[in-house]
Amino acid sequence: MRGLTGPGPDRARGSWLAVIAAVASVTALALFVAACGTGGLGARDEGPAHASAAAGVVVSPAPSPSDPDKYRKVDAVQLIKNDPAVSATVKRELKPCSGNEYPVDVSYGDLTDSPVDDVVINVLTCADAVGIGSYVYRDDAGTFTNVFRTEESPVYAEIDQGRLSVTRQYYEKGDPISSPSGEIVTPYSWKAGRFTPGKSVRNEYSKSAGQAPTPVPDS
Repeated sequence: MRGLTGPGPDRARGSWLAVIAAVASVTALALFVAACGTGGLGARDEGPAHASAAAGVVVSPAPSPSDPDKYRKVDAVQLIKNDPAVSATVKRELKPCSGNEYPVDVSYGDLTDSPVDDVVINVLTCADAVGIGSYVYRDDAGTFTNVFRTEESPVYAEIDQGRLSVTRQYYEKGDPISSPSGEIVTPYSWKAGRFTPGKSVRNEYSKSAGQAPTPVPDS
């Protein structure tokens, strides 16, 4: 067996192979730099690519959750306070938890096919974030009008795949305020200028989850 530095045709062939490998490496590097500069499948300026992009698959950008042209920010607190459809009880409970921070959750989205995004507002309690009122406002010639309200506490409304979804927790006899027995989720669809309820789903909470096992006394 010849050594790596020994004479003969084997050494010459090894030298040629080394030269070919070096040329191939330089060529591959040049192609990689060119791909980066032309926005090809190389590294992207905005960060690392997904696994599918690295494999040569074109990844479509995620759609925007809402059309920016339809979005119009509202003052949720003033909207609730100025709304005659909101009960005096909810208005009385609507006060800052700390500083100017009010316990309201606000969502924007298309629920009524309006040119402007509808607004879903949930009013909560400061102490335990229990929903005491849920409302939907629709733009009507530049003014947001109340088109849905429920104050059956505890309640929470949200936008779910283009439909209004309202969750109401329920209690059975003996349930503490912190542990309801379950919830009833009702979808609402916008039909003929109003929200129409669909079939509700009843979810019963487990009474054992989160409880520590009772120790067994030694015999």
